[in-house]
Amino acid sequence: MAKKTIPPGKAPRALRPATQLVHGGIQRSQFGENAEAMFLTQGYVYGSAEEAAARFAGTEPGYIYSRFSNPTVAMFEERMRLLEGAEAARATASGMAAVTAVFLASLKAGDHVVAAKALFGSCRYIVEDLLPRYGITSTLVDGADLKQWRKAANRRTRAFFLESPTNPTLEIYDIAEIAEIAHKAGACLVVDNVFATPLLQQPLKLGADVVVYSATKHIDGQGRVLGGIVLAGEKFIADHVHNFLRQTGPSLSPFNAWVLLKGLETLDVRVARQTATAAMLADLIADHPKVTRVFYPGRADHPQREIAQRQMKAGGTMIAFEVKGDQKGAFRFANALSIVRISNNLGDAKSLITHPSTTTHQRLSEEARLELGITQGMLRLSVGLEDPEDLAADLTEGLRALR
Repeated sequence: MAKKTIPPGKAPRALRPATQLVHGGIQRSQFGENAEAMFLTQGYVYGSAEEAAARFAGTEPGYIYSRFSNPTVAMFEERMRLLEGAEAARATASGMAAVTAVFLASLKAGDHVVAAKALFGSCRYIVEDLLPRYGITSTLVDGADLKQWRKAANRRTRAFFLESPTNPTLEIYDIAEIAEIAHKAGACLVVDNVFATPLLQQPLKLGADVVVYSATKHIDGQGRVLGGIVLAGEKFIADHVHNFLRQTGPSLSPFNAWVLLKGLETLDVRVARQTATAAMLADLIADHPKVTRVFYPGRADHPQREIAQRQMKAGGTMIAFEVKGDQKGAFRFANALSIVRISNNLGDAKSLITHPSTTTHQRLSEEARLELGITQGMLRLSVGLEDPEDLAADLTEGLRALR
């Protein structure tokens, strides 16, 4: 588990996010290195048999085995903990490993989960297919309808689960209100905060109990490694997540943790630039006659604009839009692009576009996709760090291909 470190002369809460992203959590070795050290080791040695026994008994702090904990991974956990304002954090091998760990570690047969229907395809698999194998039932609701959350909760409900903004339609859910409903039902609220990033939205401050990230996305930000993280109160991590990860082994590698630490150093400037560009491109797309709908939380026409303004600092780096011509039109648009690349990833320095119906959400039935507003003409754009004018010109070429 990450050791809480405090930069000399400053308490963690006195430092602003951009500073924490550069300095938070650093543990220097005896060599006094400036960059974070990469501890590529499986195991650790002890000064005596008594010291080894004490570490395994938990009476003496220190590292035992990198499946349990590692200095480089601990630095990443601590930096994320400080940024999110969480009491504790545990890193995982991927974002889906983080989601899976939260539910399998904290739930048991007979428990019940209420989740928003608008989830990433793999998250829907966890809720709809995996958990029932272990006797954990679930109810899916329209995340924007608070009445449905209230109605779905029962005496066995132990967790609520949502994304906001959602993937891919960028719906915004009222985290504070849903947290209150969850707590009245005796459940905890788990929020996947990937699209917003910890810079634009902090669910714990809005009442959520657990936040999960795919660090593969904006946190790395350059398409290099996989990673995930769970952030929550110390009791939740200690009672559920810590031992589950230790015994089952979905560990984040020290190398990936080091890459993610380097990614965090530039997260603030990347997200700010990508968000500004996304806002401009959303307006450009919305004005075209071949575009039927645009979803961007920063626009005044977003269906949950008031909630977005209340709980997010800006509209984010993602845009969803629907073009005329269904799948043929969407493919024609995507294939006409030369700078924006076709990929199912997001949060990258490179702008990426995907067709959710045939990629990220293809496992859902057509009926289920349409219920979520995912049409054959919908595209999801992750805005990168290219020159905004070049991206505008590239998207204009895609729009011309629709004529």
